[in-house]
Amino acid sequence: MRTYSTTSLARQRGISLFIILVVVLLSTLLALWASRSALLNEMIVGNDADYQRAFEAAQAMIQDAELDIQGLRADGARCQPVTGNTQLCRPAASAIFFPDEIKEFGPLMSALDAEGTKCKNGICQKRTGVQDFWRHSSTLDPMLEQGARYGQYTGATTAESNTSSNPILNDRGTSSGAWYWVEVMRYADANKVLMSSTPGANMFAYAPTASNPFVYRITALAKGRRPGTQVVLQSVFVQKRRD
Repeated sequence: MRTYSTTSLARQRGISLFIILVVVLLSTLLALWASRSALLNEMIVGNDADYQRAFEAAQAMIQDAELDIQGLRADGARCQPVTGNTQLCRPAASAIFFPDEIKEFGPLMSALDAEGTKCKNGICQKRTGVQDFWRHSSTLDPMLEQGARYGQYTGATTAESNTSSNPILNDRGTSSGAWYWVEVMRYADANKVLMSSTPGANMFAYAPTASNPFVYRITALAKGRRPGTQVVLQSVFVQKRRD
């Protein structure tokens, strides 16, 4: 018959308790690690989704700006002013509009020169000095006040652009949503360039029409739904030649 001392049994119970505590501790650490990993993955996916949403909104703003420049609606029809709406389709009575010919360029620049930001209703003079105004609130906030919103001047809706699920385009908050600004720049010596270019050459194909020799630089900015998410896109637009 085997006999066990009280001291030996107590030692075995102590070792078993120690092993159980270690297993419980490791299980707890593993659970915490899994939880933090899941939370981190959720944050990464959420941030990426927010960025993609803001990127799509900025792309839609670029397209809306191009329609605004051409005086078109989202369906390609000519934009017609609506009685009582002082913004839609930029009524002729407004001093701020996209010029169709050289003689309208001077008055537009004079009207914009009176503005502190040299911009009004989404139309701007060519920027001088700091170009990346969106990096600092001191330069961005004044520009937001003069930016154009989605569909504000074209009548475009999110349904027409297949972006109805993008809430950024419909956001009209003071510092949230999306905006665009268009710098109107005269194409230097347009007639000389066109006359000296060989038909079919890149310079000839992409130069603006001689009767409307303007180049437009579009800046679109969209802020995501999460703090810190911001997308800025820029595009150069030249209207198709008509002569």
